Amino acid sequence: MKIITITNQKGGVSKTTTTHALLSGFSKRGFKTLGIDLDPQCNLSYILNTDYSKPTALGILTGEAKTIDAIQHTPNGDFIASSKLLENAEKLLDGVGREYRLKKALEPIKNNYDYILIDTPPAFNILNINALTVCNSIIIPTIADIFSIQGVLRLNEVIEPIKEYTNPNIYIDGLLLTRYTGDRTNLNKAIRDFAGEIAEKLGTKLFNTVIREGVAIREAQKDSVSIFDYSPKSNVAIDYNDFINELLGVEDGTNN
Repeated sequence: MKIITITNQKGGVSKTTTTHALLSGFSKRGFKTLGIDLDPQCNLSYILNTDYSKPTALGILTGEAKTIDAIQHTPNGDFIASSKLLENAEKLLDGVGREYRLKKALEPIKNNYDYILIDTPPAFNILNINALTVCNSIIIPTIADIFSIQGVLRLNEVIEPIKEYTNPNIYIDGLLLTRYTGDRTNLNKAIRDFAGEIAEKLGTKLFNTVIREGVAIREAQKDSVSIFDYSPKSNVAIDYNDFINELLGVEDGTNN
């Protein structure tokens, strides 16, 4: 069982898009997969057509709801929805051990899944600390521009204290370049090289796969469907399929 936190303190870098693609991609390969939306913006919850009559991530973090009761089922994997009230998480999650709330909540159900994927807000707060405390792997999406990639270095200021105090076993799987426009210009090649240097400084790697820019992903999200169902031959679907193959260490896979 692997718990992956998809994180970056910068917004607009395709965290939610990547979480959704991994959730649906792993599920289509037969893995039992759970997605958790910890972002108060609730974008992943929107894409997955949340039933708000069920408990949300807020309920399991405060202990007011059982995790099993918060799980919703879809053809593309199970998920736990977010709540806009998570904007107040710093006040709502107080007391000793608050950084372990998610870990405690997942304990009864974690062995029911092959993969648990956590979408996080673009900020350093108690929600991100909970996600990093429970996970054993981190994926850092970043858009392909110099300032965004440079900003990834600041994540180390967050991850190192987590390793020291709450979760010594986490590691960064790698940096994922998203919304990429190709290597056809010297600038794009320089950006990719720079991302590799930043990854090395973080003690990790730049994934070989890059996710190209494409309108199909925005259309799929508008219609609340997986990119693999909406447009399986689009560049974005092909790229995320290749990325999942890279994560799994296989040469070829399927998104059917």
